[in-house]
Amino acid sequence: MANHNPWPDEGNTGHIWDEDLRELDNPPPLWWMLSFYAGFLIIIFYTLYYPTIPLTNSMGEKTEGLAGWTAVNEYEEDFKVLKDWRVAKFADKEEKLAAMSVADILKDDELKSYAVATSKMLFGDYCAACHGAGGAGNPSFPVLADDDWLWGGKIAQIEASIKNGRMGNMPAKGMMGNLSDEEIDSVTDYVIALSEGTAGDDAYKAGKAVYTKGMCLACHGPAGKPLAPAGAANLTDQIWRFSGDRDDIRSVIAHGVNVKKNGEYVAGTRKAVMPSFKERLPNADVNVKRLAVYIHALGGGQ
Repeated sequence: MANHNPWPDEGNTGHIWDEDLRELDNPPPLWWMLSFYAGFLIIIFYTLYYPTIPLTNSMGEKTEGLAGWTAVNEYEEDFKVLKDWRVAKFADKEEKLAAMSVADILKDDELKSYAVATSKMLFGDYCAACHGAGGAGNPSFPVLADDDWLWGGKIAQIEASIKNGRMGNMPAKGMMGNLSDEEIDSVTDYVIALSEGTAGDDAYKAGKAVYTKGMCLACHGPAGKPLAPAGAANLTDQIWRFSGDRDDIRSVIAHGVNVKKNGEYVAGTRKAVMPSFKERLPNADVNVKRLAVYIHALGGGQ
């Protein structure tokens, strides 16, 4: 900064650099000052007109504002406009979904495509937490995108599963059953051999005998394939309800599925319960059908 001011009458502050760079002391333009003061007026207006910080409320709640406006109200109004538009645009298809059976919906390509397209968000909200995005499955929950079905993969069976729910059931064959630890080990190896296609080897004769003695064939069929879809797993396809780990398979055989004593689950039993959605889903009469069609179309529907 220079020690002298060569321009004393210019109206500068006396701060000078590099001989001729100086800071002037001119007043702001009138338009700028008016805008500046108008900003304070706008703040006061905004504080009074819209919901804002607590002013006189002893509970610390926001003031409601003269307009009574809230973002939630605006969202609900906009959503109602969108919902009304959807209802009007797709009313004919929704009426058909409500009136037709799931089997008939599958025969109508246009209606089937509509049901699938409008089910994705519904599936994400109500099904994906257990069955994974796109039915890919999560640990200890069934995959819906393959062709392995415990309760049947026909469209009517899928609809019934969604509507009424399903309760897995397998008796414990260990301490509370009719098999010893040695026999449980033997039949575990046989079940694994069934999935690998080697169950006919002489090494598994003892396990096969236990399979018959323990009445496993009553549900899983003489060759490991259930005779009818009633909740029993196919033991020959290497698709496991819980896991293909030997210890896990043995635990299921020993402790069963959904085994209870005095109304309480016994230690070690696996829990496999799908709740009924006929009262959980909004507009369930239509949305159960919609989801059934969507799940059938994921790839494994029969």
